[in-house]
Amino acid sequence: MPTAQPHGSWTSPIDAALAASHDGRPEYTGPVGDELWCTEPRPAEAGRRALVRRTADGTTTELPAPWDVRSRVIEYGGQPWAGTERAEGGPLVVFVHFADQRLYAYEPDGDREPWPLTPVSAVGGGLRWTDPRLHPDRGAAGEVWCVLEEFTGEAPTALRRVLAAVPLDGSAAEDRSAVRELSDGRHRFVTGPEVSPDGRRAAWIGWDHPRMPWDGTEVLVAEIGDDGTFHGARAVAGGPEESVPQVQWTADGQLLLASDRSGWWNLCRLDPDTGDTTELCPREEEFAGPLWKIGLVWFRPLDNGLIAVLHGKGTTTLGILDPESCELVDIAGPWTEWVPTLTVRGSRVTGVAASPHSGYEIVELDTATGHTRIIGAPHEDAVDPAYYPEPVLRTFTGPGGREIHAQIYPPRNPEHSGPEGELPPYVVWAHGGPTGHAALVLDLEIAYFTSRGIGVAEVNYGGSAGYGRAYRDRLREQWGVVDVEDCAAVAGTLAAEGTADPDRLAIRGGSAGGWTSAASLTGTDVYACGTIIYPILDLAGWGTDETHDFESQYLESLVGPLAEVPERYRERSPVGRTDRLTVPFLLLQGEDDPICPPVQCERFLAAVEGRGIPHAYRTYPGEGHGFRRATTMIDALESELSLYAQVFGFDRPDVATLELKR
Repeated sequence: MPTAQPHGSWTSPIDAALAASHDGRPEYTGPVGDELWCTEPRPAEAGRRALVRRTADGTTTELPAPWDVRSRVIEYGGQPWAGTERAEGGPLVVFVHFADQRLYAYEPDGDREPWPLTPVSAVGGGLRWTDPRLHPDRGAAGEVWCVLEEFTGEAPTALRRVLAAVPLDGSAAEDRSAVRELSDGRHRFVTGPEVSPDGRRAAWIGWDHPRMPWDGTEVLVAEIGDDGTFHGARAVAGGPEESVPQVQWTADGQLLLASDRSGWWNLCRLDPDTGDTTELCPREEEFAGPLWKIGLVWFRPLDNGLIAVLHGKGTTTLGILDPESCELVDIAGPWTEWVPTLTVRGSRVTGVAASPHSGYEIVELDTATGHTRIIGAPHEDAVDPAYYPEPVLRTFTGPGGREIHAQIYPPRNPEHSGPEGELPPYVVWAHGGPTGHAALVLDLEIAYFTSRGIGVAEVNYGGSAGYGRAYRDRLREQWGVVDVEDCAAVAGTLAAEGTADPDRLAIRGGSAGGWTSAASLTGTDVYACGTIIYPILDLAGWGTDETHDFESQYLESLVGPLAEVPERYRERSPVGRTDRLTVPFLLLQGEDDPICPPVQCERFLAAVEGRGIPHAYRTYPGEGHGFRRATTMIDALESELSLYAQVFGFDRPDVATLELKR
């Protein structure tokens, strides 16, 4: 029989160290012959990403520390490695090392340490690479074709991006001039070149400021000359109001692409010569998503003409599409979220997926037999699953009757229940992006709170991905309004219906979610406190020179053109509304964050100083945008719990008391 105990004070086996050890997921799966490679997180090793090799017999090895396989192109990175099998000497792999952003070559069956292929630049952020493709038959010793991001000055926006060819013989390791540029730089942003099966054409995606890739992109096709140069690049699809986040060649020289021209990212087949386009499976579902990283993969053609696709509305699943009949057969299994990193090897399709009761694992579907199995990072219950929350998918009603999608995680613990008549506190989680999505998966950070008697409401507010373009566009020029209203509507409904204690509501979020949290605390009276994590707090600063190039003009659509509506930037910024702040808050910030730098927090704190608002500011050296180190995540979670304990009035002797300054 569960023991009645105040919500928030329940004992739980899910501590912060356990939650931190399960943070992150496998990413960037890819084939090297019959082997499967990917990157995996190592929170206990200062948050590095390990390059992991799985051979056909199931043996697993990894490129050891200090190698950290992660690109910084557009700061969010992208596909950081590529590999090929060889007749002799075993596989050859190239990868980006996070520390210096150089491209390295690696022979896993040899006895040689990885060696650099690209030089270091002293200009600005240097030279960076992502989305590589190995072409061992190009040039004298073979080449890597990829995206080059090159800084031309010290400012975060002083840079250029082109498609480039890096020689595999190492001749460019100290010589930038040995890197061959393939594209003409007409677009500010590009993805890596997809080469047609006959080797005669390349296709890629490009876009420019002020658009983000979910606003509008172009698909470009160029002829590849005998000397490996690109000629006659031309746009064949997309446009300023049409987003195409992925393009792929078919075996017969057609292009597969995902376009949202219908209002949903649906699959099309395009003849690059005539421009004729065929919709393959029109549905009010998403067959792709926002291109936050370069080289994301939502679909892959199979050798038999079928197409492996990730699709859904809100949640996602893996299906096999017959493009001729529009028949779509979905995989059997519990998974509700698939990472856009599909790999095809013959009849086998591999992806990374999670469910409300399992973390991210590597799943393989054999399309010849229909058999599914877990081949990597298998979920193992670290505690009794009775301590995991049981989420409920709900649709709430917001201002004007608009729909708001959310996942509600009530408190759950087999040993405890709340006292009769006591409603639990709830924390509203606002996801980042804001063109992002809160996935319906097992998250031990959520379980950390729910197993202690604190409910969590993850809100996919207007502007979130996964529900079509019209839902995404709700946030256009309304950031700080729609997201704040939607989160408040969910919190208010939970309180009104008797699910949550109306006096013990909090809000938390990171990045754009940190903005929504701060904007909510300075713009509503719904919450008793909040946790603000590596946030945007000053729109005018962030929209000029206080962030990276990729998002430097994002506010033009989220808020409006700065030159035309400067007062809107001032009025909505939490830094200018601290006089409305009346409740305690916790501010968490990485000291090395180039996207939301500490100066934003420091300016906010200066405006709060002397107002008597209880608050704490925790900073973490070596952390950027998104915490990766186990020590950081433990401190951040325990600090957050201590904030809630002090504000909501329950005891937590198992965590250090967070000192709140006034």
